[in-house]
Amino acid sequence: MISRTTVDAVFDAARVEEVIGDFVQLKKSGSNFKGLSPFTDERSPSFMVSPVKQIWKDFSSGKGGNAVTFIMEHEHFTFPEAIKWLAKKYGIEVEETEQTDEQKQVQNEKESMFLVSKYAAEWFHGQLKTDEGKAIGYSYFKERGFTDETIDYFQLGYNPDQWSAFTDAAIKAGYQLEFLNKTGVSIVKEDKKFDRFKGRVMFPIRSLSGRVLGFGGRILNNEKKAAKYLNSPQSEIYDKSNVLYGIYEAKQAIAKEDLCY
Repeated sequence: MISRTTVDAVFDAARVEEVIGDFVQLKKSGSNFKGLSPFTDERSPSFMVSPVKQIWKDFSSGKGGNAVTFIMEHEHFTFPEAIKWLAKKYGIEVEETEQTDEQKQVQNEKESMFLVSKYAAEWFHGQLKTDEGKAIGYSYFKERGFTDETIDYFQLGYNPDQWSAFTDAAIKAGYQLEFLNKTGVSIVKEDKKFDRFKGRVMFPIRSLSGRVLGFGGRILNNEKKAAKYLNSPQSEIYDKSNVLYGIYEAKQAIAKEDLCY
């Protein structure tokens, strides 16, 4: 758990007008600030921020609170996630209460898996700029009508049609084979290691807070024995029954419209 000292330091440092100003265009209105609600589609500004009281109130949605609750509402973060986000913004070191050795090991393993997944997403996306990636992956996306903006926004990518191109690159970059295997981006069998998503265009699957949990891959060759679509296996960070593809990218629009199909 995050220590009380860190929580207090975040509350002391976070200025509500600065935090909200990162997401909402605010204009001075007397001693307060005013802007359009980030939660509804309004035309007349009814979103008020009080630097004196360090609170905000959105009269169109009825929501309100302090800097921490704004981040929780706007980014759909949990309380600890909001504290960590604000701590990073204000350069505050996050102290956590003592954990057992077992808890530390689990947390460290999860963090290692998140780092592997983040690296994989960036690597796959970067492959679209290689000769093979342009000719196969990028051209596939363009044929399907994807704009460059969409490709970048969703960090779409490509895994080369080679047995261990990604796995070899990840190991060379310092990532451990154990966690490449646990996240499912690589498959390890006895003395062999190879890419799970060989020859596929890649779709990162993110959590509500934007962390990469896993991938979906579509094969582009005509190999009959291979599945057309392939997803990352269940893991410590990827719970398939609790994750919806695209929710991170859609969450702000869903909150603003208060509607989701």
